[in-house]
Parts: sequence; structure tokens; C-alpha cells
Amino acid sequence: MTRLVIVRHGNTFEAGEPPRRIGARTDLPLTATGMLQAQALARHFSANRVSFDRVLSGALQRTRRTAEAIAPGQPIETAEFLTEIDHGSDEGQPESAVIARLGNDAITLWETQLIAPEGWEVGAQWRLVAWREFVDRAAEALPHGTILLVTSNGAARFALAAMGLKPGENRAGVKFRTGSYGVVEVGSGTDFRLLGWDIRPGETPGDTDLF
Repeated sequence: MTRLVIVRHGNTFEAGEPPRRIGARTDLPLTATGMLQAQALARHFSANRVSFDRVLSGALQRTRRTAEAIAPGQPIETAEFLTEIDHGSDEGQPESAVIARLGNDAITLWETQLIAPEGWEVGAQWRLVAWREFVDRAAEALPHGTILLVTSNGAARFALAAMGLKPGENRAGVKFRTGSYGVVEVGSGTDFRLLGWDIRPGETPGDTDLF
């Protein structure tokens, strides 16, 4: 089976800095902590003898820098379906302001059903199609390969939906924290297996069993 290792980029806010809704319109670099997270992922995969046959990333520097740290020297393919979503007028706003504008129900629908709040451009339909087409091609071209995909929280959640995998299965929640990863095994047709989700190196007992 083909193994997909899906990573969320490292931190773009330092401790104590109020987080904001950041998406496609804001090309933030990794912070020092974010680079440490990327390097921790690199050490974790190396220690588990994980090598990557392909490396894909979103276009923004926070995803590319994370990919470069994990797989130094390997060519990085830019994939549109891994690029951040567009938060519209909520871009750059603190979470309290976003909730005040949209309400908690709108955020819950996005988190649980991929229904975008008013004014957001998430590309749900084309992302679902793109993810499914990618995994189908990957299973055919690299039936025993391992592929690294570095993306964002908003874009990553379409991976599970495209393959019919549900949050809650094998430690998979909706949230995908910075510096964490998930592993999906892909076979032919609809043969998908979620091995783990939202895992940070050294944090979860048994995470080495994924490899």
C-alpha cells in the first residue's frame, strides 16, 4: 500500500502572541518554535527510517520551510490542493472577533461538516476531487511508496473527507495542530486505512508503531 504522511506546518505565532485567523492571503514565516517543530519531525521520521519518494507542499513559505526541514535536499512539488483556505474579511482577525461576526454555530459547521462560513473561500468541492484524484494516482504510481504532504489545518481536513475517513477514528480529531502529522495507507479503489492523526513526535505512546 502507498503511505501518505500528512504534516501541518510549524508555528507561525510565538508563545504569548495572540493567534489570528491566517490563511491564503498572509504568507507568514515559521517562528523559531515552528522551525524546532519541523526539525523534531525530521528527527522523528529519520529515527523511524522513513524516507519519502515524493514531497508535496502548499505554496506559502510556512509549508515549504517545514517540508524543506523534514526532507532536506529533496525536490518539493507545489500542490494547489495543499494551499491554505481564504478567510475573506476574517483574515488576520483574532478568534474572538471572528466568532463575534460569524457566531459559534457557523464555526461548528465548518469544523464538523466542512460548510464554509459566509465570506470564506475554501474550495470544498474541488479540494475533495483533487485529494481523491491524487490518492488514486499515487496508489497506482507508487504502490509501495511513501509520500510527504505538508499543508495547513484548513486544507488538511479535506484529506480525510475525500477518502471517507472520519475524525475520531484512530485518534483522528478535526483539529490538526501545528507540527503534527497523520498517516494514511492507500490501496486500490476505496481501500483506505487511517493509522493516526494529529500526532506530535514523542507525545503519543506508540507513535513509532505507525511505521
